Amino acid sequence: MIELIKKKRKGEALNPQEIQYIIDGFITGKIPDYQISAFLMAICFQGMNDQETVTLTDAMMRSGDLIDLSEIKGIKVDKHSTGGVGDKTTIVLAPLVAAAGVPVAKMSGRGLGHTGGTIDKLESIPGFSVDMSRDEFISKIKKNNVAVCGQNAKLVPADKKLYALRDVTGTVDNVSLISSSIMSKKLACGADAIVIDIKVGEGAYMKTEEDATQLAKILMSIGAKMNRKVRAIITAMHQPLGMAIGNALEVKEAIETLKGNGPDDLTELTLKLGSHMLVLGNICSDYHEGRKILQDLIDSGKALEKFKEFVIEQGGNIDYINNTDLLPQSQYSFEYKSQKEGYIHRLDALDMGLASVKLGAGRETKTSPIDFGAGILLKKKIGDSVSQGETLAILYSNDKNHFEKAISFLDNAYDIQNEPPQLQPLIIKTMM
Repeated sequence: MIELIKKKRKGEALNPQEIQYIIDGFITGKIPDYQISAFLMAICFQGMNDQETVTLTDAMMRSGDLIDLSEIKGIKVDKHSTGGVGDKTTIVLAPLVAAAGVPVAKMSGRGLGHTGGTIDKLESIPGFSVDMSRDEFISKIKKNNVAVCGQNAKLVPADKKLYALRDVTGTVDNVSLISSSIMSKKLACGADAIVIDIKVGEGAYMKTEEDATQLAKILMSIGAKMNRKVRAIITAMHQPLGMAIGNALEVKEAIETLKGNGPDDLTELTLKLGSHMLVLGNICSDYHEGRKILQDLIDSGKALEKFKEFVIEQGGNIDYINNTDLLPQSQYSFEYKSQKEGYIHRLDALDMGLASVKLGAGRETKTSPIDFGAGILLKKKIGDSVSQGETLAILYSNDKNHFEKAISFLDNAYDIQNEPPQLQPLIIKTMM
């Protein structure tokens, strides 16, 4: 292992046998954490070529169980987001695409840091569970065309162990390590095609369009070499998506979007990603036809009905969907008001995400409890005009002391100027 660390430190490429040796040794405990940490740092300094990245992805994917979805009819299409603030797209998208006839087999994660997790959001619905066996996962997809599970210990254990190390050694933001982490999980879950939403901006891991484009190319290259169709949509995360940040708040907004009453940006992104999923699933021939199918499913109420079926199948209490006011609510609220008149030029997604964590909506450590009712409801976004004393956002928490901590982040998040700003597009680039 020492020789392999030195080899990568010099910038030399590792062969498939060497990469497999490292992953096998790490999983079995034969190679200690401190040597893997050195190896990860060497990768961050020297990078990996395309073949190394594909080999690493494959070795990680095969480190545990593989889910074979071949007994499910049709092309199974998955969606992945690289993480953002207020991103509840999966909650809308999975049942919507399933209602159109595409099987959606989704493995999701929990939130850590400033980005929320789909599982935490869904678990704010009392009774909802993502814990299931492989057979139960397949059975639910066969029945309703959709299921969302959590990453269990037997699926891609190499990724869980590697990510835990990357998180504490400053080696998260390497494009090869990010790519192999994403694709090993997606491929292990058996999807035939994947649509990936790559966020770029202050609230995302990718800070520039150039970095996001590089990541998209690598993800698509891995998919091609493993006989999977991959499309990447690069989208803006300079401000939160939608108006709600926080678990139950986001579920409520997702339900409103399925009813056709959602915020414009969330609705637009859902239709964009979903239409590409329909094309990959051979439901339609082009993006525009797919978009019309999805809009019709929302307008007819069939999308919401599919969501209800999905919730019931995974143990959730349907009363909370029929009446979203029953969803968890925090005891206290605070109105954050504008200090000046003008137009919002900046609404930093990272600061808003960190503020929601301070309110109790996210985790500061992996063992931190979640306050399902905590979060932020935005009243104004970039481009909106505001008057002095007007409410910009409402904060929610079960602890009044948390408001002071969150307000400092909000003070930094907003920039209000006299003239209207030039608005950035939500959808930056589509790559296929």
